[in-house]
Amino acid sequence: MIEGETIVTNEAGLSDFHALRSAITRRPQDLYLVAFDLLHLNGHDLRDMPLKDRREILQAVIPAGKHIQFSEDLPGTGEAVYHLACEAGLEGIVSKCLDSPYRSGSTMNWRKIKCYVEKEMEIIGVKRETGKPAMVLMAYKGLYMGGAFVTLKADKRQALWDRVQGKAGALPPKGLAKEKAEWLKPGLVGRVRFLKGEAKLRHAALKDFWQAQ
Repeated sequence: MIEGETIVTNEAGLSDFHALRSAITRRPQDLYLVAFDLLHLNGHDLRDMPLKDRREILQAVIPAGKHIQFSEDLPGTGEAVYHLACEAGLEGIVSKCLDSPYRSGSTMNWRKIKCYVEKEMEIIGVKRETGKPAMVLMAYKGLYMGGAFVTLKADKRQALWDRVQGKAGALPPKGLAKEKAEWLKPGLVGRVRFLKGEAKLRHAALKDFWQAQ
């Protein structure tokens, strides 16, 4: 029983999340499993062994040049590796304590830390549905980028809704008529934090907003 992550690489040899989604159904030959942990082998439970020992066994049983690849250790501090991953446009890093046993569920012995970026975009609409988190709909240079969750404090959130009320009533942008949203007149700008390396907003949150000058 191997733990890993399925990826598809781009021309630069980096994992490409968007290509992965299409390859699963259209190009399964392009899929690779990057293996980084081993839980069971030949009927033996390895989960109580330290991670470094489990990985030594894992590396020995994976054949070279196949569609299961061993995830090599990266040298340096976690902060430096995280910085390099974000600079390369990767989704993030996975890190594990070398002496830790394997335990299911939430634990501090392993972490998946994502790379984020912040950008100013135009707020073109809002979604406020009962029982669901509120979202703002964003555009960048005229291109629809998707939605970002509104995570502002109560007073700032109310100020946003006051601004929205004054700008409501715009027609839906082309191609978005089916979206259940309040569409806004131009002039409202927001700073959005979202997952780096994505063509559209993913894991996005609105951090601030203001009236365009």
